[in-house]
Amino acid sequence: MNNDQDIKYMQRALNLAVQGRGRTSPNPMVGAVVVKENEIIGEGYHQKAGTAHAEVIALQAAGEAARGATLYVTLEPCSHYGRTPPCADAVAAAGIKRVVMACLDPNPLVSGRGLKILREAGIAATVGVLQEQAQRLNEAFLKYIRFKTPFIILKVAMTLDGKIATSTGDSRWISSAASRQCVHQLRNSCDAIMVGIGTVLKDDPMLNTRLDEPDTRDPIRIIIDSRLDLPEQSKIVRSAKKQRTIVFCHRQARRDRAEMLEQNGIEVIPLAGSGERICLEEVFKLLGEMGIMSLLVEGGGEINGYLVEKGLIDKIYCFIAPKLVGGREAPTPAGGKGIPLLKDALPVKSMEISRWGDDILITGYL
Repeated sequence: MNNDQDIKYMQRALNLAVQGRGRTSPNPMVGAVVVKENEIIGEGYHQKAGTAHAEVIALQAAGEAARGATLYVTLEPCSHYGRTPPCADAVAAAGIKRVVMACLDPNPLVSGRGLKILREAGIAATVGVLQEQAQRLNEAFLKYIRFKTPFIILKVAMTLDGKIATSTGDSRWISSAASRQCVHQLRNSCDAIMVGIGTVLKDDPMLNTRLDEPDTRDPIRIIIDSRLDLPEQSKIVRSAKKQRTIVFCHRQARRDRAEMLEQNGIEVIPLAGSGERICLEEVFKLLGEMGIMSLLVEGGGEINGYLVEKGLIDKIYCFIAPKLVGGREAPTPAGGKGIPLLKDALPVKSMEISRWGDDILITGYL
């Protein structure tokens, strides 16, 4: 089978894998296709953590015809017992003749073991077909499996002159309706969404997913609120029993405020901190321990500034609206102390530019 065919079927496997976006955490998105005599005889994708893996679904669909066929899979078949048995053993038992993988498992403890099992079973195994696309698809998993902390996505909406609100605090709406739909798609695909108490007090947001689609889900809400100022009548408190919500505060925060929030279904986690700041590095560590793999930050200038100063951003979505508001006191996307010298500014790499309504969206990695 020539390289063009390998690319064709691996692209099909990647297209299947993406159907699991936002549903497989803390597992990766994986797609698999079984091909025999240039025809697809079985395919599948990992739909949810704890359910069958993509390879098993594809092999079950192929049945006995899988013997002597080629398996295309976007990630190295697992070699260890988790919630499900090792996929590498299932592939060998099915009589697959050849396996084409986009990339190896990024977990340094298991990487290459699935490949070894396949080759010891006499299966011809190839790695690296559409590898970059497969790694980009699972960028959150790649970070999480190595560092056990979430992949941090910063979303910003600003005017052409770099303002996230007017000098009076008005910010609805800077971005277009099309841009806001894009943001809801982001929420639908991320495990959690984070804001600071300033954003809650100013906007009284819901931080849920609003899409006219059948399969949507709300991200876990993370609120950074050092003094527990979250109002009892806020939308977040009133909906906390329907949408999981976690508030991080200082250990010195009032216990009666914590009890009120807990009675409304909110998880309150006190942390040590200096001054008004909560240590976000500690927050991210705890979120990782909870199995939260991707975190969308829709905060204001203070939280964004902290992330910039500490170099904690993995990816940015920056919506730029063709509007000018001016104003010396109008807030900008990142506040705080900032980076003092331009030579130390954080470079945004691998940028992509697209249009959403009248807005420009710039995405990139830090």
